[in-house]
Amino acid sequence: MIALAVVLFLNAAFNVLVWPRFHKRVATDPRARDADGKATTFLKVHAVLIAIALVLALVSVLVGIAALTGIL
Repeated sequence: MIALAVVLFLNAAFNVLVWPRFHKRVATDPRARDADGKATTFLKVHAVLIAIALVLALVSVLVGIAALTGIL
């Protein structure tokens, strides 16, 4: 179970480190906003993908802790 927890913690760390930085790049991309300054589909889709990745990071941490404590 320790190996499982390590993989889950590494997954969570990767998601938390990479996706917020990617969001900064997407948010400043010219395709992110239209001429009126409204968010485009490009920005909305990427925001949803990033949110899902961060939720998966949280789930990974919780399952990793469960694996270490013997709940799994």
